[in-house]
Amino acid sequence: MFNLTVAILDTDFYALQAITSYLALDRRTRVVHATDRLNQLMAFLKTSSEAELPAVILIDADHVGGAAALGDIIRRLHDLAPEAIVVALAQGVDAALIEAAAKAGARGYFLKGDLRYQIGWAIIYSLEHDFVVTRSIHSGATELFNGRLFRATVLPEPRRYPELTERIRQAIRLCVVEGMPAQLAADEMGISPHTVRSYIKEGYRILEAYNDLEFPIDMTAQERAFYRFTMPEGWHGSLLSRRLVAMHAM
Repeated sequence: MFNLTVAILDTDFYALQAITSYLALDRRTRVVHATDRLNQLMAFLKTSSEAELPAVILIDADHVGGAAALGDIIRRLHDLAPEAIVVALAQGVDAALIEAAAKAGARGYFLKGDLRYQIGWAIIYSLEHDFVVTRSIHSGATELFNGRLFRATVLPEPRRYPELTERIRQAIRLCVVEGMPAQLAADEMGISPHTVRSYIKEGYRILEAYNDLEFPIDMTAQERAFYRFTMPEGWHGSLLSRRLVAMHAM
């Protein structure tokens, strides 16, 4: 269940690459199709066997032709992949698009700027709730009266580890989340590679000390740090978070 196959439609090339990269770091997800064209996504779904259909479809809500078109696309996706959940991503708060996605049965609506590298957790959260939104969407849609929006679950912000200084946090983000070599991270931060590695080592220690997630024995320190760094606030020590990450070993 948690080797989730994902198809992505996003007309922004850089956003498409970033989402694909973040999901590649997450063992719970596997990108099986990524495209910037709707017709290519539809063709992929039409030619895939039932076993090959993705479990999750991410779509760029901003560039599909408006609210009516978005609702129609989500319904078509559900027709082609009945078991898949559809999650919409956007750059800004557009009430008409949000309501159209909710009415058409999307399971989540997220601002890309809110989400960033938390995309894997957002997908998992969408599996566990009827309709999930990021905080900016929730704040910007208060005047809408759609029932699913009214009951929407807000995706928690990434956990804040009090002992992580901004410099350690930056080193973790560059080297662990974005996969940047220590030398390049050092150049960007204006410090030595040795200092970057020291920050990473201290960051690992802090992340491990603040939660007790269980991981497969073959998972690297970088992977463990990635899960802990991106984990939503409030999931520390919960049975849900432990189960989600430990499922890889099964």
